Amino acid sequence: MRKFLLATAAILIATTAFAADPAEPVKKVMDITVKNWSGEADDWKYIFDEDLLTTLFSKGFVAQYREASKKPASDVESGDKGDPFGYDVVTNSQDGCPLQDVTITPAAPKDGVTDVTVKFKLWACMDEAEMKATVDQVNFDVIEEDGRPVINDIHRVGDEGRDSLLQEMTNIIKGE
Repeated sequence: MRKFLLATAAILIATTAFAADPAEPVKKVMDITVKNWSGEADDWKYIFDEDLLTTLFSKGFVAQYREASKKPASDVESGDKGDPFGYDVVTNSQDGCPLQDVTITPAAPKDGVTDVTVKFKLWACMDEAEMKATVDQVNFDVIEEDGRPVINDIHRVGDEGRDSLLQEMTNIIKGE
């Protein structure tokens, strides 16, 4: 009986050790975002570049993004894929300072979705104390797909509540 319990415990520990970290795709997106806003990035790395899009985001998100990309926010060369947003969807802005005090906190999974909260200061380089102290929040819905965690939606949190990038893409597709 003792050997059985030890074997069961070893299997449970091994399974837990190999379980995918739901915050991993969010950490990758935030690493890119932090570098983009650092002022030291030679080239802006787009979080929706094909390799990142297909490895960090869910199939449903990818399909929605590809459809929304048919209606780019600005002019593109013929045949090029367009950016449907025209701004950084994580910081929800076109301007800002190097990100400071970035925290990434996953909640317990609920109904197959792990809510990963990211907080950061986008305006820390500003002179105005209130603006400098502002903490922005973004929440990522992370699901498991094909045995790995992927981002299924991004929500910016503001005075008017949480928005949804999936809903924004739906509105772009509809022409709203």
